[in-house]
Amino acid sequence: MPSLADVLAALDGWYPPATAESWDAIGLTCGDPAVPVERILLAVDCVPETVAEAVSAGAQLLITHHPLLLSGVHGVPADDPKGALVHRMIRAGVAHFVAHTNADVAADGVSHALAGRLGLQDTTPLAPDPGPALDYLTVYVPAADSERLISALTEAGAGTVGNYDQCTFTVKGKGTYRPLPGADPADGEIGVLSRKPELAVSVVLPRRQRAAVLAAMRQAHPYEEVAFTLTEQPALDADTGTGRIGLLPEPMTLRDFIGHVADRLPSTAWGVRAAGHPDQLIWTVAVCGGSGASYTELARARGADAYLTSDLKHHGTVEAVTERAGHPDGGAGPGLALVDAAHWATEWPWLPVAAELLQARFSDVEVAVSTLVTDPWTLHCN
Repeated sequence: MPSLADVLAALDGWYPPATAESWDAIGLTCGDPAVPVERILLAVDCVPETVAEAVSAGAQLLITHHPLLLSGVHGVPADDPKGALVHRMIRAGVAHFVAHTNADVAADGVSHALAGRLGLQDTTPLAPDPGPALDYLTVYVPAADSERLISALTEAGAGTVGNYDQCTFTVKGKGTYRPLPGADPADGEIGVLSRKPELAVSVVLPRRQRAAVLAAMRQAHPYEEVAFTLTEQPALDADTGTGRIGLLPEPMTLRDFIGHVADRLPSTAWGVRAAGHPDQLIWTVAVCGGSGASYTELARARGADAYLTSDLKHHGTVEAVTERAGHPDGGAGPGLALVDAAHWATEWPWLPVAAELLQARFSDVEVAVSTLVTDPWTLHCN
């Protein structure tokens, strides 16, 4: 049976804390990392209802998307509403963990799950994170010394690609060199041209590890002077980032699209509303779970026909549906259609995805998803 520390390590691997916004409050709110975990409950919000559900279920861990203590606090007294929840969880042996903006941008995160819920295809991040800064190193070494050199390079941080390490590529060749006076060759004679069979060993490495890798290369290489080439790789987009953009399997009108959204998302009193011409054809769709109004213009620039998010405001919505980029009179065609769903409903689809990851990693743990609607908007009247 895993400990809480084991579960937290897995969560931090899927949703790295370093990718969270600086203002965010993520990670462990309360709980003992040494405690065994038998049951986990996932919810969007840490509120009295979901805490009660976790306690009733006998869960040792409540994972929520939204932080309980997002604003800074100086204490959590039991007579404070949020402090009371902390005390209740501690008394019941329920740890609380938050994955918020780090879950938003993750490859299997909130917007990815939302796009999947809608059936979008060929999705990519709407605002992709920059990929890691990489170097490409090729070093030439006698075949007999290649394994020792490769071990040194990989131990220094080279040769990791995604979920694989010790990734190298070798090519056989022939090296030539002539030691000059003052040289101390490991093999060869002063003034005599040497021709030796060698391997060209190529690896990628994080640019931040460049100095360490080059030092390890020189330390492990048998030659006094090491022949190598080092190239800075061009920056590529990562598979992480804010929002997602992709294609519907078939185009549909905006009227049909909001019906599709309402069918695929959990029902709330807020419902789903759209701004745009009802008969406008929608095919390319951008989404952002939670409050994504600031990415509206990017959705337009990326060629989206519709943008689904939450918490949209009047003036920005008017501008989006009446203007085309470069055509403020709207004469170039219909504007970007906006679809506004409940904040809670656009983030809930992430919970089953995270639960599946946890269940696959910890098969002896019972993982459940809360279906309690904790959206604060409880009444709607036309």
